[in-house]
Amino acid sequence: MSEQAIAVKAKKVDDVVEKFNAATSAIVVDYRGLTVEQVTDLRKQLRDAGVQMSVIKNKILTRAAEKAGYGDLNDVFAGPTAVAFSNEDPIAPAKILKKFSDSVDALEIKGGYIEDKIMSVDEINVYATLPSREDLLSMLASELQAPIRNVAYAIKAVAEKGDDGEAA
Repeated sequence: MSEQAIAVKAKKVDDVVEKFNAATSAIVVDYRGLTVEQVTDLRKQLRDAGVQMSVIKNKILTRAAEKAGYGDLNDVFAGPTAVAFSNEDPIAPAKILKKFSDSVDALEIKGGYIEDKIMSVDEINVYATLPSREDLLSMLASELQAPIRNVAYAIKAVAEKGDDGEAA
């Protein structure tokens, strides 16, 4: 192999290392059996959520994962492999890929990491079923409003009782 070819491959490895380091999560999938239409639909859903999916050679992934400190992922780099990288919402790729794999049997989640913790398929599926950040914030706001609402109802009841007592 020529020095130029080695330099090109080293550059590819470095690019993937940068993706690993910049991402808050990376989910590895086997996309074998998906139609072009299904892949296009999946990429659109991921892109809309700020997630980038890349098909990368396993040898490059193995070397990049080692350099980035995710060497434990090397077992999942077998067969056709695509990686969904998210730099913003760490749960977004897991949610989208889980939902898509539930409707399309050909897509298989193989593993990955979320916020620097390597996850098994089962752990990724648990994260994928969690409510979204917005839903969690909405639930929290509702719970925080409940005591205030109860005090307001109590004050209103006392005020109404006081009004009834004066009229009698």
